[in-house]
Amino acid sequence: MELFDTSKSVLQEIRLPADEFPNVRLLVKRDDLIHPEVSGNKWRKLKFTIELVSYQKKDGILTFGGAYSNHLLAVAAACKFAGLKSIGVVRGEELTATSNENLKRCSELGMELIFVSRESYDERAEKSCQEGWKEAHPHYLLVPEGGANYYGMVGCQEIVKELPEKVDHLFVAQGTTTTSCGLLLGSDEKTRLHVVPVLKGFDSMAEMRKLLFPFLIDEETINEYLERVEVHSEVHFGGYGKWNPELLDFITHCKTAFDLPLDKIYTGKAFYALMEWLKVQNFQTPQTIAFLHTGGLNNG
Repeated sequence: MELFDTSKSVLQEIRLPADEFPNVRLLVKRDDLIHPEVSGNKWRKLKFTIELVSYQKKDGILTFGGAYSNHLLAVAAACKFAGLKSIGVVRGEELTATSNENLKRCSELGMELIFVSRESYDERAEKSCQEGWKEAHPHYLLVPEGGANYYGMVGCQEIVKELPEKVDHLFVAQGTTTTSCGLLLGSDEKTRLHVVPVLKGFDSMAEMRKLLFPFLIDEETINEYLERVEVHSEVHFGGYGKWNPELLDFITHCKTAFDLPLDKIYTGKAFYALMEWLKVQNFQTPQTIAFLHTGGLNNG
């Protein structure tokens, strides 16, 4: 069942001055255009999960997120359109369904919101905690925060099929590593994957290895894949959900100069990392560089 048409995700070419950026062809994969509320990598990560819910004849999805979680909104919208129910476990027992526009919209879409303390939320990945949620809601499929599971990773592999045959460098913002792992598995062995973690102190390689291990099993194979990954770890602007005037000015410039909307949580930081990286390159041969726009504009 195809809920959202990914053909809306066009390839936008960014025209850069040839004298400043020789031999560079820069493309932006506009996954933010797939759907206004299930945009970017969110639909990619949910596609096969939604199919699994239907296959297992479950009532819907139970998942987790913060007060401004794009993932919660995406799950609420995707389930609504698929005729499924949804439950969102939200970090912060002091919150309500009217605390912000994001939670309001989740509620409008039919998502049941359960607010828990930060201490309880931090235990969400523990086996005993997950078993408790499954026992309380047996007719719901439990999905990790951000859609970080096997099905999300497989869904993100499909993005590569919509890129040009030859991509030398592929940039993406990184949160849970699900999208970046999917891109790594789906891309050509000659493509270098650049990941931009938006969390301060985030160990990208360790987290990617953890997600890839059940999928690839063989440690040597995982190492071969990870050799193609370059981490840009110093472009977090202070950490998750933090920014400064320099980043905001950069986002404004990109909208004006390239007609490219970016958010200040994920894509703004990742595209900033790409442009800073390009400034110090001196390509002697033509290079195709692709940037995945992962959406997130609702809260950005």
